[in-house]
Amino acid sequence: MRRSIACITATALAASALTAAAGPASADLAQGSVVSANPVNNTPHVLDGTVRAVAVVGGLVVVGGNFEEVREAGSGKPTLKRHNLFAYDMSTGKVSTAFVPKVDGTVHALQAGTSGWVYLAGTFTNVNGAKTGTVASLNTTTNKLHTGFKPNVNYRVTTMVRRGSRLYIGGTFTQAGGKARTAVARVDALTGAADAGFNFSVTTPRSGALKVYKLAVDPADTKLVINGTFTKVNGQSRPQIAVINTGAGAASLSTWATTEYADACNLGAFDTYMRGMDFSPDGKYFVVVTTGGPYGTSTLCDSAARWESSATGSGKKPTWVNWTGGDTLLSTSITGAAVYVGGHQRWLDNPQGHDSAGPGAVSRPGLGALNPATGKALSWNPTRTLGHGVEALVADPKGLLVGSDTDQLGHEYHGRVGMFPLG
Repeated sequence: MRRSIACITATALAASALTAAAGPASADLAQGSVVSANPVNNTPHVLDGTVRAVAVVGGLVVVGGNFEEVREAGSGKPTLKRHNLFAYDMSTGKVSTAFVPKVDGTVHALQAGTSGWVYLAGTFTNVNGAKTGTVASLNTTTNKLHTGFKPNVNYRVTTMVRRGSRLYIGGTFTQAGGKARTAVARVDALTGAADAGFNFSVTTPRSGALKVYKLAVDPADTKLVINGTFTKVNGQSRPQIAVINTGAGAASLSTWATTEYADACNLGAFDTYMRGMDFSPDGKYFVVVTTGGPYGTSTLCDSAARWESSATGSGKKPTWVNWTGGDTLLSTSITGAAVYVGGHQRWLDNPQGHDSAGPGAVSRPGLGALNPATGKALSWNPTRTLGHGVEALVADPKGLLVGSDTDQLGHEYHGRVGMFPLG
């Protein structure tokens, strides 16, 4: 009996720490200035695969993706085996030897808990030899799995946001938290149980499988934006993007709707051309970035677009749009001082470009920063090796973290992980 009580108490304490009250998530942090274009030199190098997600947990940077080898910065450092997930000290760049999880599939999303806990989601089904499904939580200090957290998601999760005790997930699943939930769900961050007040019919994919590709939640947890292959939510037309009201009580579908993402945009190549999204730190607007092809200003393919959070009703139009002229944008992070965008773009301010630099285009290979009010490119231009592109951008009080599949930031080797410090 004593052993049982002790186990229950330990589990309860761990769970409590997992969701204890905390400040805003790192992606919601306001910054007073644009970060330096010169990245720090102590970030470790991921030697293979792709970095797809980054989260800051205390003094650690947790890095997820699909990779097997990591090496600390500097000459003569040994190659370390890390299975799709590792952590390093933000100040020193030293790779953690206490946090050595074994994850048997790609990590697509990470979210910080508290007291050293981190949530991970992706295509894996086992963590540290235990069956978890595609969402799990680990302690970065002890490397232990939180066994009381059981969301039991049955298939791929590509996107995740935590707000206090509520964890939002999106992907191609049909079960989450013990309930039928298709493509999007909200589960209890303590237990993993599905929220009875959050259940939406996401249907009618424009192409391929039904999925929510990305989601974003405002800092106050009053609005959720989802994008993906769907064209209807709760029977209402919502081509590839929808807004959900998430405040107190049961969640509801917002009347906000736009047809701006209803265009084909190279339908044969992309089941959805929607990519990253983020809310501003004050929650007043959100930005959506896309892939799709060089179709000029007639569509929102290969663009970044700002949308106002307070808007309701149909026929919504973006406040501004910045086109790349034919190159993909994958990720975005808004700090108030800037809207950072990453991908494998060659240019920004390029509405007339067709895989070429049109009138007014500015060179911003792989990374760029936009003026939040006008959408025009700022002078920040760190440059980077072109490749598949920047998958993750995460703002932190110390700067901007970058995760990608290519090795160069500026003119230096950075092994798929980078950090641009605040001045």
